[in-house]
Amino acid sequence: MIIMVNVIRSIIHTHTHTHTYIPCCLYYNTCISTEAVPNIIETINVFIAVVFLSTVTGISALAGFSGAIATARKQDPKYFGKGISSVQGLHETGASLALRALTWGSFYAITGCGLLFYGIWKISGATNAEEFRFKMGSLLPKIPKNNPPQSRTEFEGLRDLLTYISEDWGQRKEE
Repeated sequence: MIIMVNVIRSIIHTHTHTHTYIPCCLYYNTCISTEAVPNIIETINVFIAVVFLSTVTGISALAGFSGAIATARKQDPKYFGKGISSVQGLHETGASLALRALTWGSFYAITGCGLLFYGIWKISGATNAEEFRFKMGSLLPKIPKNNPPQSRTEFEGLRDLLTYISEDWGQRKEE
C-alpha cells in the first residue's frame, strides 16, 4: 500500500509541472485536473495517518492482552490450564468465556463512544472538523495562559513536589 501511495505521489509530482491533466487510473481513461492535486495529496496523507494509528492501536491492544494472559499463566499455571480446558458441568472454557466477554465489552465500548461522539457532532451542527473545533471553542471555557508562571515550576525531587502540593500550593509568594 505504501508503495502504491508513493507511486501516486511521484506521478502527481512529475505531472503537475508538465501537464494540466494527470492520468488517475491505469485501467480507465479518466483524468483529473492539477487543481485537485492538493486535495488528493491531503486525502492520501489523512488515509496514511488513519492506517498508521489504527495499526499502532491494534498492536498495542494485542500486546496488552497477551501480556495479561502471560502474567496469569506465570502466576498460577495449574488453574490457568483448567481455564483453558472445559470444567465438568460447564459447556464453555474459562478462556473462551473471557474472550467472548472481551469481544462484547469492546463492541459495546466502541459503539457507545461512537454514538456519543456522533451525537455531539450532530447536535453541534458542524459540517467539518474545523467548524466543530470553533463551535466547541466558543462553548467551552477558555483556559488561561500561565505565562509567566505564577508558582514554582522547578523541584529538586518528588518529595519536594509533593511537599509543595500539600502545603504551599495556592499561597502567594512573598516578595
